[in-house]
Amino acid sequence: MSINRDAQVAMARAAADRMKPGSRIVFLTSHQAHFYGRKPVPVEYEPIAASKRAGEDALRDMIPELNSRGIDFVVVSGDMIEGTIVVTLLERRNPDAVAARAAHGALPTVAEFAAAVAAAVVTPIERSGHTVYVGGADYLDEFVSG
Repeated sequence: MSINRDAQVAMARAAADRMKPGSRIVFLTSHQAHFYGRKPVPVEYEPIAASKRAGEDALRDMIPELNSRGIDFVVVSGDMIEGTIVVTLLERRNPDAVAARAAHGALPTVAEFAAAVAAAVVTPIERSGHTVYVGGADYLDEFVSG
């Protein structure tokens, strides 16, 4: 919680004090954290998912304060990202978890996720708190479209 919740909130508060109206905070997370409590996660990832979800919730609670300063907040949530250390370590400890994700479609690449993050910084949004999803169509079919 110290890293994925408390430090995120402290950083957002410190940044917001220096940001101009029209600025934006972009929070990066995983689908396994974003949908934590609604979708199962590998046991090895559960503490991370729980703490990142708590961080996202705490930052979302700041939206009224950020909006009053003219600062938008956007979340970029990605499925397991091919080639990242999390996927590499999970493949060693629980290869079935990675295989289960890949069974739903190719995992997004680092470049695809980076492009989504870059776009989240500059693309106009309808409302603060908007979430951009990268990969994981099975998550999205159940939770976003339905």
